[in-house]
Amino acid sequence: MKSIFIAFFVVLFVSCNSDDDGPDLKDYTEINEQEIVDYMAAKGLDNATRTDSGLYYIVDEVGEGAEITATSLVTIKFKGFYTDESILNESLEYGYTIDLQRDITGLREGLQFFQEGGSGMLLIPSHLAYGNQDYQGVPAGSVVLIEFEIIDYDAENELEIVQYIEENDLNAVKSESGSGLYYVIEEQGTGAEPTATSNVTVAYKGYFSDGEVFDESDDDGRSFNLNQVIPGWTEGIQFFKEGGKGKLLIPSSIGYGRNGNSAIPGGAVLIFDVNLKSVN
Repeated sequence: MKSIFIAFFVVLFVSCNSDDDGPDLKDYTEINEQEIVDYMAAKGLDNATRTDSGLYYIVDEVGEGAEITATSLVTIKFKGFYTDESILNESLEYGYTIDLQRDITGLREGLQFFQEGGSGMLLIPSHLAYGNQDYQGVPAGSVVLIEFEIIDYDAENELEIVQYIEENDLNAVKSESGSGLYYVIEEQGTGAEPTATSNVTVAYKGYFSDGEVFDESDDDGRSFNLNQVIPGWTEGIQFFKEGGKGKLLIPSSIGYGRNGNSAIPGGAVLIFDVNLKSVN
């Protein structure tokens, strides 16, 4: 199922340069411009901005997260469609991560008017989308419309962690490093202190904020090199001494990122109950 899902998105988000393939191909520039203008008039979209390239964009929210550049990886929830409102494609509820260096020109240009957390609409003429030849089911000269929301995982993860702390009445501390990590010390421990390169044995249970467990050791724990695990563990275990117990609440930026890994969805907050058995 995953491979089919990825294949769908290749159609919407892989760049095509068919406008440069030959001198005899039809020029859709004026036709597309009129099509976009007519669509906006019919839908009462009087708040669109036109760029010099012919792209139109509508800002619902600029966003307050990280700024987006032409080389950014971004995760968006979206619906792509034509001016007759037939659907080209749309994301699942958790969104889709794209590399702006590899996708269509109109999307790469348009998303740079937003920050993470922003939302809006792009109205993309064919020379900034799939050009003047048929391309994997997209008809030649097609105007592509995209309604989207750019996910700001930093903000969403912070809110999720804070809510979890409040709902579970945890005495949590936010790390001063700026990583977004929160930790709870239930027992400090009295033994050796680990460093970022220590080999440690930890008994743990890992779960999401809804309580679903994704990994768990036995009571004897498992051994790890702290420079070979996710950054949230490398940082978090160092708040304990040997024999210490507590929790780590890890945002995705120092967990498995926007892409996830195996059983970990992209952008997921991870919570670990940890018991530092030994510093080896």
